[in-house]
Amino acid sequence: MKHFVLFITISFLLSCVDKPSHLQSISGKQLHIDGNLVADDSVEAFIKPYRQRINTVLDSVLAFAPEDIDKSDGELNSSLGNLMADIILKQAAPIFKMRTGKEVDMALMNYGGIRNVISAGDVTARNAFEVMPFENHIVVVKISGSVVREMVNYLVESDRPQPISGIKIVLNKEGRLQNVTVRGTPLDEEKTYYLATINYLLEGGGNAEFLKKNSEVTDMNYLLRNAMIDYFKSVDTLSAGVDDRFIQLKNL
Repeated sequence: MKHFVLFITISFLLSCVDKPSHLQSISGKQLHIDGNLVADDSVEAFIKPYRQRINTVLDSVLAFAPEDIDKSDGELNSSLGNLMADIILKQAAPIFKMRTGKEVDMALMNYGGIRNVISAGDVTARNAFEVMPFENHIVVVKISGSVVREMVNYLVESDRPQPISGIKIVLNKEGRLQNVTVRGTPLDEEKTYYLATINYLLEGGGNAEFLKKNSEVTDMNYLLRNAMIDYFKSVDTLSAGVDDRFIQLKNL
């Protein structure tokens, strides 16, 4: 009898041991979503107030653009690229100054990060989401003048008008670098500069490997898209155009 009870007990304990599970198969089917799909009234009713609120916020008018602002309307710099870089510099500078007591010297963004134009007319928060759909945030990096020189070479060699602000680049008639100034002063390779940019470039995106040579990074914890919205709110009319921040001298 004792042996029988022992046998039953061991059998029961063994039956309680978890057995490893193994995936046997995966199946699925494609669901076609088109105009024939009927909306669920209960889901629509639940979503409606949230959709209305989001649309109200996104479509509220923040500023006015007298003409189209585009990233491809210039050869070496563009109206939208200039605006984006100016926004980064303008919005980051006071925050950085408050935190560190130092000045931001210049700003850099990437051409490819700008995903839409700002059309003439009312400018809304939705425009900011369309131009900058990514979660890129602003950072300020401490770099040497020699790294700034690498950045300038990167800009000169680029086949697109990369957005810059606070720095001026002049090429001679043959397309070779003639002059570089930062905040109106000739570039000094022995000096330290503070560059406002976005985390995407800092992490090596856009082939901006030179930014990894920084000696200090200050994260502004400030989404570029939010900086755009704040800037739009601060102005009545957007002023942006192709200018002389990056030019090539022409033959007379």
